[in-house]
Amino acid sequence: MNESIYVVEDDENIQEIVKLSLESNGYQVKLYDNAIDAVIDIKESAPDLAIFDVMLPQMDGITAIKKIRETNTYMPILILSAKDTEIDKIHGLDSGCDDYMTKPFGVLELCARVRTLLRRVQPKNKMIRTPSLMIDKSLHTIKHHGQVLDLTHKEYQLLLYLIENRERVVEREELLNNIWGYDFMGESRALDVHIRSLRKKLNDDGEKYIKTIRSVGYRFVEREDTHD
Repeated sequence: MNESIYVVEDDENIQEIVKLSLESNGYQVKLYDNAIDAVIDIKESAPDLAIFDVMLPQMDGITAIKKIRETNTYMPILILSAKDTEIDKIHGLDSGCDDYMTKPFGVLELCARVRTLLRRVQPKNKMIRTPSLMIDKSLHTIKHHGQVLDLTHKEYQLLLYLIENRERVVEREELLNNIWGYDFMGESRALDVHIRSLRKKLNDDGEKYIKTIRSVGYRFVEREDTHD
């Protein structure tokens, strides 16, 4: 295990705790006390994972993540923040992070979430094809009838997860836990919003691609004879 992790945190005590915890698990850690320097380095040479605080000097963590997602949709990002309200978590997840963890935190849980995020980005197959879609996991793109879909980070993750599990119904809780990365069941409207957005981008007004299984979840159901 030699994965590299950037930790963007301006509290020196927390920096040291996170650094020691991750290095004891075999990760290479680089520390930043501001987001501006971290964003520059990530754009030049991205690590395997980044951990961001939200309240940072000069540039806050949410703004930094949005800037990173303009060019990098695949690097896992974990927010580690004292901002712990539900709306704080929603803003963080909608900015493009993959998981949100609040302070104070346990180092064992932190390392477990890091391992989960790193496993999540290991592709099973780099190319996936359906009758009208082509997914290139190395480029993080999905083409619909040959045209690249303009998807947000979460939309890409959600559609990819449904396609990879198209042989079964995926329950709502599973989608929330795997795409949003924590127990999001208290406020699941985000999933509904993303499903509606995906259907619109797929011209899926009749559930040709994403079928709702009432009170359970969703299933990707594209048929061989699907046409727009």
